[in-house]
Amino acid sequence: MEPQEKPMVTTTINSHWKSHHPAAEYTKWMSVIDENIVHTWVDVETKSDIILDFMDVELLQVVLTESDLLSRQFHILFDLAHISDITFNYKKAITNLFFNWSPILGVIGFYNIPESMRIIVETFAAVAPQNICVILDKTYEKSIENIIAFKAGKLVAKETEADNNNLQALNKKFLEAVARISWLNMLDQIITMPSDGHPYYPFFKAIDSLRSDLVAKEREKENEVQLLKQDFEHRITKLVIKLNAQAEVNNKSAHEREREIADLAKIIRTQEMELARVSTVIADKKKGVRNLLDKIYSLDFDSGVKRALTNSCLNLIERDVIEKQMNRETTESDSIFLSQLQKKFPNLNQRELRISLLIKLNYDTVEIARSIDLSTRGMESIRYRIHKKLGLGKHQSIKTFLSELDIAKHTL
Repeated sequence: MEPQEKPMVTTTINSHWKSHHPAAEYTKWMSVIDENIVHTWVDVETKSDIILDFMDVELLQVVLTESDLLSRQFHILFDLAHISDITFNYKKAITNLFFNWSPILGVIGFYNIPESMRIIVETFAAVAPQNICVILDKTYEKSIENIIAFKAGKLVAKETEADNNNLQALNKKFLEAVARISWLNMLDQIITMPSDGHPYYPFFKAIDSLRSDLVAKEREKENEVQLLKQDFEHRITKLVIKLNAQAEVNNKSAHEREREIADLAKIIRTQEMELARVSTVIADKKKGVRNLLDKIYSLDFDSGVKRALTNSCLNLIERDVIEKQMNRETTESDSIFLSQLQKKFPNLNQRELRISLLIKLNYDTVEIARSIDLSTRGMESIRYRIHKKLGLGKHQSIKTFLSELDIAKHTL
């Protein structure tokens, strides 16, 4: 738990001012001392020292908000007991405090500093802005004493060393250069070098050489990114061109389908009109044949002649029934078939197209001949012409060919 504070200062701590890190096995706590000193420490769950993984900026925001410190000066004190190291993200978070919260941030203090953390906190002190005081103390009491002295104006922020060859000053400049390059990615900064021949000169030269190498790597990385971006844009352009071309093909196909549908609709309307006309003619003819048949029945003449006449009338009525059945079975799909057949074999006339459909619908030669008022021999002549126009071999069946053609059409 937190060390005992001296009676001269007040301490505020709330139960929710904490952040548990189960994976790292520690809990970070915060309290407010003397109204504006944010004190942070960790409770570890094991005997081993831990590595701080991130700074819990959200927790700091809560403490500052609830303590009314967002608009007035505050200070932060870190207890580094049980901490062996901090992550790169934690280092960047502290440097962000320096530059995001200045000038409202007055002091950043560290105490209980293990040897493994000494160089890191000295680097924090080196990179901090001039108006922020960074203190490094051994104990909590000494840290509080120094922060209170700063608040009273008795302790000022670090001063700029005039002697660039002073070892302490050079040490801070070296650590500052490391922090700016590593934590802040300030690769274009000018590194002030000690005089040639100075013992620290090789170290500064090495860090400056590292900075130059990192600048070169950054530029190389930018060039690689630019090349990747150009390649990506080139691929996107090619893809857009391909998609636009495909869209144009699709539009043309859609327009062609629309035209085909319109043509088929026109054919269907024409055939419906023809069917209506034929049905009217058949109905009138059938009525006339029945009237004739009634008159024949009423006449008194030779029975043989009478039988021949009645049979002829009955045959005409039967042919009307067959033709009506054929017309009734002509569907929209048959009309589409006729349109496709006409496109594939434009030399077929309308009569031959109609007969081809009836053949496909499994009507025989006699039935088709009766429906179109032809003799069987005349119908056989028409079948022969259709066979030839379809380009079929001597032993190829018209019906089989048309059926397979129809199946192929429906499987496209």
